[in-house]
Amino acid sequence: MLEAVLFDWGDTLMQWTWEPELLEAGHAAGLRALGREPLPSLTMRFREAYLPLLLAPGTLEEVEYPRLVRALLAESAIDVDDAGLERYLEAEHEAWGAAVQLASTTHALLESLRGRGLRLGLVSNAIDPPGLLHRDLERLGIAERLDTAVFSSEVGWRKPHPLIFVRALEALDVAPEHVLFVGDKLSTDIAGASALGMTTCQALWFQADPDEAPEPDYQAFTQMDVLTIVTRLAR
Repeated sequence: MLEAVLFDWGDTLMQWTWEPELLEAGHAAGLRALGREPLPSLTMRFREAYLPLLLAPGTLEEVEYPRLVRALLAESAIDVDDAGLERYLEAEHEAWGAAVQLASTTHALLESLRGRGLRLGLVSNAIDPPGLLHRDLERLGIAERLDTAVFSSEVGWRKPHPLIFVRALEALDVAPEHVLFVGDKLSTDIAGASALGMTTCQALWFQADPDEAPEPDYQAFTQMDVLTIVTRLAR
């Protein structure tokens, strides 16, 4: 019996668009929060030495992004205390807000699922401090429609590592065989959820993952297709 649905965040419940100019805008905003002028050299150094660490394929252990930022700033002779680092990270995160676009049917989907008595959760790979990420969920009206949300930055492990999924399952108090997981990435979302025994659904409404394996149990071309799949599983 289906008891819960877990979702990925980026490119599933919302579309996250990488914009190269936002990288420099984020750094500039962070520096202004410290009372300093923007440094284009900071962004150049980040692209050269730090960005590859964030994008390395197959990495399971999540990077400590605040530590990387502190090291990046130190290379430019900018020493920050914990409060200063927090201001920098918050301003940088805010500058990236334009890259997040909630799907028009996300609220309706979550409300429909909750109306069926299902528990709902979110499991996301994200490097930003958890407090900022949970604040995003509140601002976008997502937190109030979920029972739990787990980010890799608070667990220390990225999908497909089992721990991040297990943390959400424990919070929902549900066994994996009673859960549908919906996500766009085959190698992380589908592989990780399937390994634990969850039924899987690949989200295709924002993009098609070029990977060919593993195969999901279902595919959804719109968010509303998820309701059809849930109805089928309930039968």
